[in-house]
Amino acid sequence: MLTLAMQISQLTISTPQHHNTSTPQHHNIYNKQIIMNKSFILSAVLCLSSLFASAEEASTPRKQLAPKPPMGWMTWNLFQGNINEQLIRETADAMVEGGFRDAGYEYIFIDDLWQGGRDRQNNIIPDPEKFPSGIKALADYVHSKGLKLGIYSDAAQLTCGGWTASLGFEEQDARTFASWGIDYLKYDYCNAPEDSATARQRYRTMADALQKSGRDIVLGICEWGQRQCEEWCEEVGGQLWRTSYDVRDMWKDIVKEGGMGILDIVNITAPLAKHARPGQWPDMDMLVVGLRGTGGPSSDLGGVGCTQTEYQTQMSMWCMLSSVLAMTNDLRNVSDDDRRILLNKEIIAINQDALGKAAERIVNEPTQQVFVKPLADGSHAVAILNPSDAAQRVSLNFSTVGLNGKYTVRDVWQHRDIAKRANKWKGTVTAHETKVFVLR
Repeated sequence: MLTLAMQISQLTISTPQHHNTSTPQHHNIYNKQIIMNKSFILSAVLCLSSLFASAEEASTPRKQLAPKPPMGWMTWNLFQGNINEQLIRETADAMVEGGFRDAGYEYIFIDDLWQGGRDRQNNIIPDPEKFPSGIKALADYVHSKGLKLGIYSDAAQLTCGGWTASLGFEEQDARTFASWGIDYLKYDYCNAPEDSATARQRYRTMADALQKSGRDIVLGICEWGQRQCEEWCEEVGGQLWRTSYDVRDMWKDIVKEGGMGILDIVNITAPLAKHARPGQWPDMDMLVVGLRGTGGPSSDLGGVGCTQTEYQTQMSMWCMLSSVLAMTNDLRNVSDDDRRILLNKEIIAINQDALGKAAERIVNEPTQQVFVKPLADGSHAVAILNPSDAAQRVSLNFSTVGLNGKYTVRDVWQHRDIAKRANKWKGTVTAHETKVFVLR
């Protein structure tokens, strides 16, 4: 826009040569008119330039882009590269019809293997067979359902799946994502240098590009927690920080091939609780609820599936630790028991609580872990996790975890108050189960 204004300011308009009878007075009037027209056009262009600049500068500050942990559904764990626009549209429909949108799940995240390379202008493009209508049309459909659309790229030349990534094209790709109507970018770190300094620089470059794109786009930093991203995510312009390597559909890693189970990720994330706050959230990777070892990347490296008790524990602990909640099961076919876990409004409320604190682990023993999370209304969520392979009889005096007084105790999975004026809880926690109470 500024270049156009400069060109207009240098514009010269010659007097028609065939008007040989024109007098000097006529020429003066004509030249004044030219100057006035040029001034008017230049003023108009500068005004429009100012408006465009204001639109870019009016983007929400990056610290305010994710006031609560994002919730949604991601393609990767079950579908991997078997994705297309029909799947995304049907999933959007299912999120609305199944009550997931109304429960707070508002994003659809398209993970890796959507890309089709670059065009002659080096614009990144989707695979034309998977997305024949283009991403813009797909985003419009998702938005029409009251949902948001996320997409994936990588801070290198190639993604984890070996496809086109964004290194060296950050501003161009950010503008493309904005023009499509993208709301969230998961930015991976495969095929990139291991050092922290390079990671910070590359993530900052993309965050700056997103901020200048003219659209609010949340940035999820996915370097798998290997460079203490929780300490610098906000500094470089990110909103989410992965805490571990990829989750697998299993309770814990027993094959020692590098996969991460539910308990493994809880143990990695728990010490990072102090870093969680509004606008800065741990990403404990995707929910595996409902997958049951059905294939896809979640079944690699020992991912044989989990019990419903273990899936419920994942939902409980991801909510207690204020993680992103990204479902990965097929939402077009959800069992009643999976719906019970994923649509529990009371556990979701703990995740989305406005105070924005993650639970602190107060007790960490082989037979029990106890977490306490303060909530905005002055109450506290308390989780008792049994990491062992046998049922445990637990007696918890609330004062031992810093809660002095007598409380109404509500079991968020039973959806009922189980005690009044209580200062302790006694009961059995089955193997791999997590009890979650709200104390008021």
